[in-house]
Amino acid sequence: MSTPRGDAAVGEAMWAQIRDGRSPTSESVEQLAELDAAVLGQRSVQTLAGRLRADVFGAGPLEPLLTVPGVTDVLVNGVTGVWIDRGLGLERAPVELGDAAAVRRLAARLATHAGRRLDETSPYVDGLLPGGVRLHALLPPLVEGAAHISLRVPRREPPALSQLAESGTCCPEGLAVLRRIVEARVAFVISGGTGSGKTTLLASMLAEVEAAERIVVVEDVRELQIDHPHVVRLESRAPNVEGQGEITLSTLVRQSLRMRPDRLVVGEVRGAEVRELLSALNTGHEGGCGTVHANTSSDVLSRFEALGALAAMSGGAVRSQLASAVKIVIHVRRDAVARVVAEIGVISRNGDRLQVVPAMRRQGDRLCPVEGWSQLVALLDRDGSDRAAASRAAGGSS
Repeated sequence: MSTPRGDAAVGEAMWAQIRDGRSPTSESVEQLAELDAAVLGQRSVQTLAGRLRADVFGAGPLEPLLTVPGVTDVLVNGVTGVWIDRGLGLERAPVELGDAAAVRRLAARLATHAGRRLDETSPYVDGLLPGGVRLHALLPPLVEGAAHISLRVPRREPPALSQLAESGTCCPEGLAVLRRIVEARVAFVISGGTGSGKTTLLASMLAEVEAAERIVVVEDVRELQIDHPHVVRLESRAPNVEGQGEITLSTLVRQSLRMRPDRLVVGEVRGAEVRELLSALNTGHEGGCGTVHANTSSDVLSRFEALGALAAMSGGAVRSQLASAVKIVIHVRRDAVARVVAEIGVISRNGDRLQVVPAMRRQGDRLCPVEGWSQLVALLDRDGSDRAAASRAAGGSS
């Protein structure tokens, strides 16, 4: 009978710390477990401390799901169930989390691990857990019933572009074009829906960047896992409970320009930072890139205009800067069994309007040249032609 009483005392003290915004430590867990040492006995205290460490520093009942091979997402729909995605669509996981209070405690604890606070004054959180798992959580009444938790699991080892080709994401011809886009230092965006593989493809392409180049990555929450020797990461910061201390993506993009980036990367363009990004790509920062949510490659243009409106940019200003800043759109989609490159398009002018002209489109299991192919070839070959011309000029003057 003493053990439950000890658990209750420890639980009350532990959650009091978490509610106060204090992250538990190994030392504090040990101290909490010692609260009822006289009642529990030292052996039971050690058992309790081990269980607390597993609960406090891991993902509790969700922890085993994070290690299932191929899992990319773990989703908790309040008390109605847990779902996972391992590349074949969502499937229900046989995990019980308890009642609404238990789910809320789990969400609050995970938020604390991410260095964030989750309570009535801050009822949603977006953060990064130790080990790189991305956390999003919502509390009622923003969501019905009980807390909802979404965990995005990063790949332990980001796949190389060649591995993506082998898995069917793109064909050999598409692989060659993707590599050439990186080599030619052409600015590009990867578009697609949620879970379509935008971040994975971007990381794989950035791994192809020359080792001597400096990649500066700006993200809301760190997701990009890039296999490259020189990556600098900037991460935005949410305001504290007093509404102070916020560092936005727009601020970080401006700061990144003073850090001598060879490649400026915005993990996901989704707000007013689009103004600073377009400005940077129009002032000599070649090879910039990022991702953007869009249902088709053509929708990217209207998406940029909508984001520009958040930065008080007119549609004309957005189109003017976009036309000279970003050259290529790579659109990915999620099929029933895989995430694939569906289209590669070139942004070009059509009178006063912009358009994305498809240059390669997926037909069956291959990317085939279509109407914009010659424009894409000219764009990618221009860099090599410029280098050749510079080399000939240098040889003639010697």
